Order: sequence, then C-alpha cells, then structure tokens
Amino acid sequence: QVQLVESGGGLVQTGGSLRLSCAASGRTFGRYAMGWFRQAPGKEREFVATIDYTGGNTYYAESVKGRVTISRDNAKNTVYLQMNSLKPEDPGVYYCATARYALGSRDTNDYDYWGQGTQVTASS
Repeated sequence: QVQLVESGGGLVQTGGSLRLSCAASGRTFGRYAMGWFRQAPGKEREFVATIDYTGGNTYYAESVKGRVTISRDNAKNTVYLQMNSLKPEDPGVYYCATARYALGSRDTNDYDYWGQGTQVTASS
C-alpha cells in the first residue's frame, strides 16, 4: 500500500520561506516521478512542480517559477518543496503525489497516489 505523508506546512508571512516534505512508502520511490499540487479554498487543485525519477529534470508552474524548488532524496524516499518569497496567492493545501510514470507531468490524471495534504497559511 502506497502512503504519502506531507509535513512542513504552517503559518508563514508574505515574503517568507517554507520547506515542505513528503515521505513515501509502499512503492519503489526512485522509479517514479513526483509532483506537488495545491488547492486554495473555492478553487481547483493546481499544479505547482514536478520532478522526474532521477531528480535531474524539474518543471514548475509559471506562477511559482523562480521562487520554488522541488527536489528529492531517493535514499530517504522523500520529496521536498522549498518555497521562498511567498505571495498572498500561495497559501492553500499542498499535496504531494506519485506519478504513474518515471517522467514528470503537470496533469493530475498522471498521478495515482496522493497524500492528505499540508496546510500553508499566510500571515500579514
């Protein structure tokens, strides 16, 4: 059984930084791409970042490019999302997901397992 557990969310000031983690189990982690998505209240879940199975290729949503870095440690079965210069539109529930394939994707349909999410809340 595949399990993904996110952590690292919390209250953060606009302009601040946050590092999210996602620990995976139940699947050979290093064979699959991983992704981060987010969902704000009243909005659909949206793509944030994805990383391929090696960690050598990453892709970002335009809204976070230059402020966010996705990385992975295959030895620890963990994927990370470093978020800097947080903007008011960044808060929401952040989900990590494991892809069906080795290469990253922006499409939620290409992911078959999802974590429960971690809340990122902005403070003024």
